[in-house]
Amino acid sequence: MDSVWTELAVSLLEPMSRVLIGLVAGLFAASFIEGMQWTRHLARLAGPLLRRAGLGDAPAAAFALAFFSPASANALLGDAYAQNNVSEREVVLSNLFNSLPSWLTHTPSIFFLTWPVLGLPAVIYTGLTLLAAVTRTLLTVGLGRLLLPPLPPARGAASDPGCHPPGSCSPLSPAFWRKGLDSALKRFRRRLPRLLYIAIPIYILMFFLQRAGLFEAAETWLANHAGFLGFLQPEALGVIVLYMAAELGAAVAAAGSLLHGGGLGTPEVVLALLVGNVLSTPMRGLRHQLPSYTAYYPTGLAIKLIIINQGLRALSMIAMTAAYWTLAFA
Repeated sequence: MDSVWTELAVSLLEPMSRVLIGLVAGLFAASFIEGMQWTRHLARLAGPLLRRAGLGDAPAAAFALAFFSPASANALLGDAYAQNNVSEREVVLSNLFNSLPSWLTHTPSIFFLTWPVLGLPAVIYTGLTLLAAVTRTLLTVGLGRLLLPPLPPARGAASDPGCHPPGSCSPLSPAFWRKGLDSALKRFRRRLPRLLYIAIPIYILMFFLQRAGLFEAAETWLANHAGFLGFLQPEALGVIVLYMAAELGAAVAAAGSLLHGGGLGTPEVVLALLVGNVLSTPMRGLRHQLPSYTAYYPTGLAIKLIIINQGLRALSMIAMTAAYWTLAFA
């Protein structure tokens, strides 16, 4: 019995605690930025580009915030949607628009994981995933111009809410920080119960589905029905299966062994990582995005965001894979 609890503590409670700490930290950061009324300043950083897409201050602030914390950006958008400050369509487009900053927050860890092992293939792979993220963001601008009405002038810049009492808006004033912190704590306490009530059950469900072998069965099925990957060398299939089953680290180790042993060349390694990235899309959405998105958005909207976000991500990566295959092998 003790061994069962020890295993649960190591396999479930410890990683779940790390995830929850990240979600709670992101929620508090978003609440603090809103409470301090810094969203309008963040919005100015990305305002011109987002206004071209028909997106206003809340999406612009979320875009700027996503460069530092994608979780905080989602928390900010979720709260704006709950308060009817943005429509569902604006949330969807804003979430897609944040592809680039969200990608950039993970780039250092991805690049420094792959580069020491793979060298040039890591540079090519990272560059292609960056190009895909840029493409998604630019495509979202076009979609926004088609699907959203132009912003009225009043939404183009946030108005100054004024200072009550006078002088309380100065960062040097204790009243400024006290007022902002009080507002942040009120927002945080209001949002925290939903985050915990939703994120914990979803994470536990994903854990037991994984322990039951659901994800492994899905990955095995894809591996056994990979006839459509006939354009790849057989050695590359092992890299792809590892990417799907164990994320990037194991795939990079296998790819590095094949690269340095002469089993695969640079183009084949890059292509294998690109295909693995595409095929791991459904599992990535379930394992990583579902618990966090349902913590910040209504469940129906969270699922819709994951499907659209991961669907467009997969399409952009397929386009990059096809382009690279054409250049490298045609």
